Amino acid sequence: MTPVPHPPRGDFALNARLLRITVMAIVVGAVSTVAARVLLDLIRFFTNLFFFQTFSLADRSPAGHTLGAWVIVVPVIGGLIVGLVARYGSDKIRGHGIPEAIEAILFGKSKMSPKVALLKPLSSGIVIGSGGPFGAEGPIIMTGGAIGSLIAQHFHLTAAERKALLVAGATAGMTAVFGTPVAAVLLAVELLLFELRPRSLLPVAVACAVAGFTRPLLMDAGPLFPLQTAVPGPLAMLSCVAAGLLCGALSASLSISLYKVEDLFGKLPIHWMWWPAIGGLAVGIGGYFEPRALGVGYDVIGDLLHNHLALGVVAALLAVKAVIWVISLGSGTSGGVLAPLLMMGAGLGVVLSHVLPGNDPMLWPLVCMAATLGGVMRAPLTATIFAFGLTHDSNALLPLLTTSAVAYGFTVLTMRRSILTEKIARRGYHIYREYGVDPLERHSVEEVMTREVRSIDAALPVARALFEHFGDGQAHRAFPVVRNGAVIGVADRAMLAACGTRDPIATVGDACADVPLFFALPGENCRAVATRLARHRLERLPVVKDAQSLVLVGIVARSDLIKPSLAHFDEEEKRERMRGLPWQA
Repeated sequence: MTPVPHPPRGDFALNARLLRITVMAIVVGAVSTVAARVLLDLIRFFTNLFFFQTFSLADRSPAGHTLGAWVIVVPVIGGLIVGLVARYGSDKIRGHGIPEAIEAILFGKSKMSPKVALLKPLSSGIVIGSGGPFGAEGPIIMTGGAIGSLIAQHFHLTAAERKALLVAGATAGMTAVFGTPVAAVLLAVELLLFELRPRSLLPVAVACAVAGFTRPLLMDAGPLFPLQTAVPGPLAMLSCVAAGLLCGALSASLSISLYKVEDLFGKLPIHWMWWPAIGGLAVGIGGYFEPRALGVGYDVIGDLLHNHLALGVVAALLAVKAVIWVISLGSGTSGGVLAPLLMMGAGLGVVLSHVLPGNDPMLWPLVCMAATLGGVMRAPLTATIFAFGLTHDSNALLPLLTTSAVAYGFTVLTMRRSILTEKIARRGYHIYREYGVDPLERHSVEEVMTREVRSIDAALPVARALFEHFGDGQAHRAFPVVRNGAVIGVADRAMLAACGTRDPIATVGDACADVPLFFALPGENCRAVATRLARHRLERLPVVKDAQSLVLVGIVARSDLIKPSLAHFDEEEKRERMRGLPWQA
């Protein structure tokens, strides 16, 4: 048996299945958009039910309730219901969605259950509708991902192809909620895909485009928070650096506080089913004193971005929102992190707008909103384009990039993990988020193979071959077997000894007759050959000129495949000065 010849090398590894997956992504994008609308309607329905005792889908803020002190009980009821759903339905609905999606991608072969697709939006609608200080983005990322995974599971696909559709559904859902397709694609690249290949990027981009074009049919079109700031001056750059550092500090403190609260809940002598109700009590108390901290709070974010709130009101709102968000999310309830981070970041920006010089005061809520998001999620490009997509403020692009990059750098240097990966690490899965081109994919077989190869003629008797090629001091444990110039197999001592025992007059060619032939081509990349060696548990492969002639040109062993890694090590670690300074010449 011979492997299928490797296709000619190009910029990307492609096959005809890419078109099939992309067509499926169109369906995933459309269905995820509908799911996003359902989730938003669930939030509105439960908001009206819990706070206004009406059956309605009207978009109303919980802050307009007339419940008085009874508002404290409402989030408790929501938390109790979700705790029951999590225990007797699926505990996968707990949390804010993105870590669960990452875990399914990296460690679950991108398989998600129908329960998640149904219970995640329902539970999130109940939590947020009862006043939970969360956004819809995390739940829709989980729900859209589940939709993509479920559709993929009905076809014969690889885990990598299921991943592409899972992420396509997740990002399409985000696009539908916020109207930010480019930011959603960047979210996939920075957080979910763990690769940058056409096989995943193209389906994700198509699904987001479908969601972007479909969104106006189901929801309001245009940016969520339209804004236009003045063109930034040179002094704004220094202010952006200062704002980025403060947003990085806020990001780090929120992440650390969240998991300390989660640890405290873990020490409670009661089942985790009751924890969301306890978190709901904190939300209710905070909402009683600061009603605008309840719920998603898109209206509050808009007011913060336009500087419509007094400084004292903003400071109180920021403090209450941060406390109830940390406690509620730490209790294991269901809800997203993006909207709360936007509100808290914008609140910090309003405070800083009274201090930082250099530009339009409305710029600082916007850049701090993005920088806080970028610092917490460690995704500065996503945060930058996300804020631009929410506002369409092109003048703010450079300040957004600067501030988000500084906040990102602060959290990378001060924290080992992000708010997204810490939860996964606590479950025993450690994630390394840096990725680049694999050194084995950058080098071909002909660069690392041994060209001077000792082979065995197929007509040679087995006994003689054992004596001549496998005696004391042998250099190799296996040799290519050649007949009329073409490779027919690879022989080792065990194979020949077994054949000689069965048939004392057998030739080496007879020993190879029933053994599959595996080979490598000079133009193949080292990754493909390493996979073939691992899959078939081989130590080495003959390298042939082409798949038709099978003319032997070399041999590649496992030990040869460390050469690209050594070259990569030199690139990363070897420090050298190529040229001196002009006066040192």
